[in-house]
Amino acid sequence: MTEPEDAGAVGPPRERPAPELVEAGFALEIADAPLLHAGLNLADMAHVLALRRRQVIPAEPARRLLRLLLEVHRLPAHDFPYDATLGDAYNSRERYFIERLGTDAGWLHAGRPRREAGRVALRLHLRRLIVGLTADLAGFVEALSDLAAAHAETVMPDQTYLQQAQPSTFGHYALTFAYPALRDCERLLRDLDWVNRSPGGAGCVNGSRLPLDRELVADALGFDGVIEHTRDAMWQTDGLIDLLATATSVASNLSKLAEDLEIWDSQEFDFVELAGPYTRASVLMPQKRNPYALAIVRGATGVLIGRLSGFLAVVKTPSARSDNLIFAYGEVPRSLEMAGKVTRLMQGVVATLKVNRERMWEALLQGFSQATDLAEYVMQACDVDYRSAYLLVGAAIREASRRGLRGVDVTGEMLDGAAREQLGRTLGLAGRDLSQVLDPRAIVLTRRLPGGAAPEVVREMAGRCRADARAVRERAASQASRFDRAERELIETVEAQVTD
Repeated sequence: MTEPEDAGAVGPPRERPAPELVEAGFALEIADAPLLHAGLNLADMAHVLALRRRQVIPAEPARRLLRLLLEVHRLPAHDFPYDATLGDAYNSRERYFIERLGTDAGWLHAGRPRREAGRVALRLHLRRLIVGLTADLAGFVEALSDLAAAHAETVMPDQTYLQQAQPSTFGHYALTFAYPALRDCERLLRDLDWVNRSPGGAGCVNGSRLPLDRELVADALGFDGVIEHTRDAMWQTDGLIDLLATATSVASNLSKLAEDLEIWDSQEFDFVELAGPYTRASVLMPQKRNPYALAIVRGATGVLIGRLSGFLAVVKTPSARSDNLIFAYGEVPRSLEMAGKVTRLMQGVVATLKVNRERMWEALLQGFSQATDLAEYVMQACDVDYRSAYLLVGAAIREASRRGLRGVDVTGEMLDGAAREQLGRTLGLAGRDLSQVLDPRAIVLTRRLPGGAAPEVVREMAGRCRADARAVRERAASQASRFDRAERELIETVEAQVTD
């Protein structure tokens, strides 16, 4: 009986990949190879050491493999012959190792699918990016803390919906963005706990019959332990979603600040002025200097929101699918890199920002931001409920606005007139000295509750934020040093193996 020429979709294909597949698929993966290059080398070294420890691989092939891996590790990624026509980065490495070592290169596949090396390499790269972004955020918080302390007494009209709300200080406003950034630091460090677990030695999906030493691989690479379930180790994506969400949260916080500053940097507001290096001139209109840095931050935030949404759409597919992670190798690291870039950019904006105190004070005096304090004063001084006080103060400031007066110009007589209209009686406010109630600076000084805008409270908060940022920076640096040490010791172990 003659066997058919093609037994169907069984076994590896014998044909070269279609050029369309190379262009749309493999080229995408090869573009991510530089991000994984160092991690792939380290993952391979740890795997060979583990195989040798359990005598799965003979001594001489192991030595030759390790010698070549050291050579490739010292080679910049752009000098390695990654070739999309061969498939992904792993295929290019396989071809190169076979050309250099012949069948000895085949030992590298023992007990390990291609995806394991990629998963390990991704985590090694991500942990570096996480500690880097954490340190960048700490620097941003330190810059905000310095700005807040310097402007703890810079009184301004705080705004909601771009309308004057209540008197506050620019220092109090600035710290609005320090606290979310510190929380993002904590999120990143929690994400690091997830990232710094080893999928190494998991075998395929159900483990391996080979006596793989998973703990040795984890220790050699500086991981905090192994991911227990072998199938989960290969396919988990929830931590990557967390990382993308945290990167998006980082940028969203920056974007809020950027949008406020873009409005306030305008001639119409003139509350702040960006330093020249963070702006760009109009090539047509000589009078314009555009806050270009802020547009970059806002745009990057939109890109990160899109990447998070796109990744969520990808990972909803059934389990154990390559498309769950093919895009993660590039999207997740590049998202963290982008978040780091805009964080450093906003740190520079904040550190060099000019705050126009006089213009803020002038704008504050033109409005009615004292209205809430005035209503509370009427409630307490005249023994009326807050809703009634609210209505009569509202009527009084409407009349003041109609007459071209300001909040500081409201008088007891005006309040009594409004009370007569709203309540049918006066409150005996005529002739009262309301200057302290209406003075924005005096109002700010009353905000001594925890978290308030009083200058001494703002300075205390700024000091704590600065100290917290310093502690976060030290934690990130400690982790980075630990990773450096683990990778250095792995290289030294391999060097000792090849010279024995």
